[in-house]
Amino acid sequence: MKNEKKLTYKDAGVDIEAGDALVERIKPFAKKTFDSNVLAGIGGFGAGYLIPEGYKKPVLVSGTDGVGTKLKVAQMANVHDTVGIDLVAMCVNDILTVGAKPLFFLDYFATGKLSVDTAADVVKGIAKGCEIAGCALIGGETAEMPDFYPEGEYDLAGFVVGIVDMDKYITGEKIKPGDIVIGVASSGIHSNGYSLVRKLFFDILKLNINNTVDELGKTVAEILLTPTKIYVKPILHLISKVNVKGLAHITGGGIPGNLARILPNGTKAVIDKNTWEIPPIFRFIQEKGNVPEEEMFKTFNMGIGMCIIVSPEDTEKTVSTLEAQGERAFVIGKIEKGNKKVEIK
Repeated sequence: MKNEKKLTYKDAGVDIEAGDALVERIKPFAKKTFDSNVLAGIGGFGAGYLIPEGYKKPVLVSGTDGVGTKLKVAQMANVHDTVGIDLVAMCVNDILTVGAKPLFFLDYFATGKLSVDTAADVVKGIAKGCEIAGCALIGGETAEMPDFYPEGEYDLAGFVVGIVDMDKYITGEKIKPGDIVIGVASSGIHSNGYSLVRKLFFDILKLNINNTVDELGKTVAEILLTPTKIYVKPILHLISKVNVKGLAHITGGGIPGNLARILPNGTKAVIDKNTWEIPPIFRFIQEKGNVPEEEMFKTFNMGIGMCIIVSPEDTEKTVSTLEAQGERAFVIGKIEKGNKKVEIK
């Protein structure tokens, strides 16, 4: 049977005009992140970026990530700009571990029905994250897919490209027994473990997104939507001053899972959990959820967002350099002979 009514793409749930309106709305945010190397920006089919001068043997380093179920919390709270910062942080902190400076960033925003206001807030946060990281937001993709995502929900992915000179590429291969592990403080939960966190806060404790948690002195939304810390500028500054042997971004898997990834054969890391103050949010989760301590360290960053490995003689300079950049840094462990394991004591 032939349909007598004229069918449009909008009837099927895709609003091209809304997509065009979003592009115009986000252009000012993106342009604030541009530098002289950007050749084309938001709205075109592709974006170009000149490789900066001054590199002897430049290596391009790429990374991609998302925000995970932290997005559910943002959608519950109707607060969408902070997860944009999270998205950038998860990508740029990863490529930072080899010493790469992020050059440019692209995002992918997918939703069932496009809300220009919501999407604009997300991209505003992405642009803010790019400003903090010192990279350009040069493009992205908005996908409106009716019936694929529930109404009011969206997903995010990010993509970053950075650069480092080959002779400054950090691999971890020079790490040896006797070296020191320094931890840099996180801003909170960052963007991992949110399936456990949401189960505790909303299913077990029956809290509302706007409830105040007396023990922490903040609302649930404020606690759970604290953005992931972006370490790019202080760590790049540190690398210019100190011989950094290894860097580990502490994400899903915690310190044990992530620090082990950069250890060479014949070594292990021994971490003393009493060398830094574990933030109250993690104690709250552990106590209220009756979560075993080993599970906490495997799931969360526990207050350490980045681990740095240096020679013993560089320890003091590393800590003082980071503190001068406004970071809190702690000597949290050492490297010993072993088999690529991380022990938490």
